[in-house]
Amino acid sequence: MKELSDIGLVGLAVMGENLILNMASKGYTVTAYNRSVNKVEKFLEGRAKGKSIRGAASVEELVQSLAKPRKIMLMVKAGQAVDDFIEQLIPHLEPGDIIIDGGNTHYPDTNRRTAYLESKRLHFIGTGVSGGEEGALTGPSIMPGGSPDAWKHVKPIFQDIAAKVEDGSPCCDWVGEDGAGHFVKMVHNGIEYGDMQLICEAYQLMRDLLGMTHDEMHEVFAEWNEGELDSYLVEITRDILAYKENGEPLVDKILDKAGQKGTGKWTGIIALDMGIPLTLIGEAVFARCLSAQKDERVAASKILNGPQVKFEGDRKAFLDDLRQALLASKMVSYAQGYALMREAAREFGWHLNYGGIALMWRGGCIIRSAFLDNIKQAYDKNPELDNLLLDDYFKDKIHAAQAGWRRLAATAITSGIPAPAITTALNYFDGYRTARLPANMLQAQRDYFGAHTYERVDKPRGEFFHTNWTGRGGDTASSTYNV
Repeated sequence: MKELSDIGLVGLAVMGENLILNMASKGYTVTAYNRSVNKVEKFLEGRAKGKSIRGAASVEELVQSLAKPRKIMLMVKAGQAVDDFIEQLIPHLEPGDIIIDGGNTHYPDTNRRTAYLESKRLHFIGTGVSGGEEGALTGPSIMPGGSPDAWKHVKPIFQDIAAKVEDGSPCCDWVGEDGAGHFVKMVHNGIEYGDMQLICEAYQLMRDLLGMTHDEMHEVFAEWNEGELDSYLVEITRDILAYKENGEPLVDKILDKAGQKGTGKWTGIIALDMGIPLTLIGEAVFARCLSAQKDERVAASKILNGPQVKFEGDRKAFLDDLRQALLASKMVSYAQGYALMREAAREFGWHLNYGGIALMWRGGCIIRSAFLDNIKQAYDKNPELDNLLLDDYFKDKIHAAQAGWRRLAATAITSGIPAPAITTALNYFDGYRTARLPANMLQAQRDYFGAHTYERVDKPRGEFFHTNWTGRGGDTASSTYNV
């Protein structure tokens, strides 16, 4: 073991422990620290025994054990705990030392912490880490941002422990300044919400409309995972459907009440602030909120009626329509997520590499899927691409899926089976491809009751007009609020 450790890590929960073991397996010496020192001792006597891992009993001992510039990674609960540890560390650090936050932190906090630590001549990195327990141990997707000068010092460690794609490229690269890394991780999690909801809708249509058994559904997801829908979430759905407890499918024993940690909500809120129609992820968040109203839904089910669920069509054709709808809707979800990142880059002055982000998501992370290669190619070909759906590959796939997508959405609606993510994806597609939306009527209404003004199609853009619609109003216009 080296005399001084290459990096220290604070927080011995699941992710922290596994990241330490991953680093040690790549030849790095790591110092482990936890506020509860007994957890450090237990770790050293257990999973870390015999490996290039040492423990620290205090913050001071942690800092003294590290080679300069010191690199300390925090894997603690997002929020006040991160600020508290930063304040504990600062008195023991020297200019050029680096603090890394690897939690699911809200990006404005990373903006603030980067500026604060740089004012003290220290460096800060806020990095998204995706892949869960297995990814942390064997290779996660890592999305770092913050103080650019810190990157060269942590790059070898991060890229060594990250997942690798077929050509050996690491699923880790510098994302951008300030909170860019955590922003991209937030969008990743928002897309994750959308993907999971889309799969759940496909599962419910198979179960409640087609009456398929778990073994039959398992076979369908297994088949889908061999084609364009190849992804981690489709893969684990396949496995979940096959898992039995005492001979019965375990998934049926699980209460239909979903939890969430807030990253999907954050994604929706910033999309509203920036005026980006992130409709699919928004519906996915609201679907979890609706699922949480379990008791209320049970009561409502005894009062409110819908159509009788009965399928009389071609089951094989319906499953193909479902596959097409799932594929097209996933593409819309990624397109919306990338649109949000583009707007954030413009607003905050970040320099995001969109193809590079797709590369980081190709392995290790929860949303890894086959067509991330196509996203990388799309942005490599045109870094200024306004919307992913305008790329030739995605345009052709959406067009090919369109008929089945529409049939599927119509069948779900007429059958009374909720498919909010699939249908809102289709609505976004139809709205985005429509040259003239009915917002002229909306703007007329706003001007009628609130004198909010409007632009005219027969006048230059940027000129605003107000009409005295009733003859009783004046010529004074109200101020205008645009997102």
